[in-house]
Amino acid sequence: MGLLEDIRDAYQTRRTPIIISGCLGPRGDGYVPDRAMSVREAQDYHRAQVETFAGTAADLVTAITMNYVEEASGIALAAKQANMPVVISFTLETDGRLPTEQSLADAIQQVDGATAGYPAYFMINCAHPSHFQQVVHGDAPWAGRIRGLRANASRMSHAELNEAPKLDAGDPVELGQAYAALKMHRLKRLNVMGGCCGTDDRHVKQLAMACLPLFRGVV
Repeated sequence: MGLLEDIRDAYQTRRTPIIISGCLGPRGDGYVPDRAMSVREAQDYHRAQVETFAGTAADLVTAITMNYVEEASGIALAAKQANMPVVISFTLETDGRLPTEQSLADAIQQVDGATAGYPAYFMINCAHPSHFQQVVHGDAPWAGRIRGLRANASRMSHAELNEAPKLDAGDPVELGQAYAALKMHRLKRLNVMGGCCGTDDRHVKQLAMACLPLFRGVV
């Protein structure tokens, strides 16, 4: 992680700290829960990578494209055992549910229940904002646990994206505006933002331009 440490040392300030994340993915397909494990099996399976991150300059572990709660819970428990902060990011379908058809609310609450609320926060990945905006409500305690978003640029389903002859980049301006609307009305604690399928620097620029005014004056 030498290069990341160099970047952090060169650019972070007291007002803008830079966090290094050790990212890991699911054992199987990020869209399909085809290699489901128990919580204990997931904890044992991911322990080595979590412990490896704990021995580096990484500040936290981020588990991305999680599609069922047992694996997410196992990773969180492995991180807890290694004394590493952890973030859990769930893959969502076009109906705002996990690929297992479990609701996002139930998934977050189940992971928190299994780990005594250990994750620092939760994220959403691999879904367009139009796929889940109807299921997140800013006043719900579980929604307040969501602080990160890596949305798809495309409104297509995962199955459609897999079959598409070329990547659908969607509308960068629309995506940026959707992030800002979520931040203002539904995910008020959202402060970690990026892109997933179909996004590039155009999308990141637009979401930064749309959301920056919402953070002015925030220390």
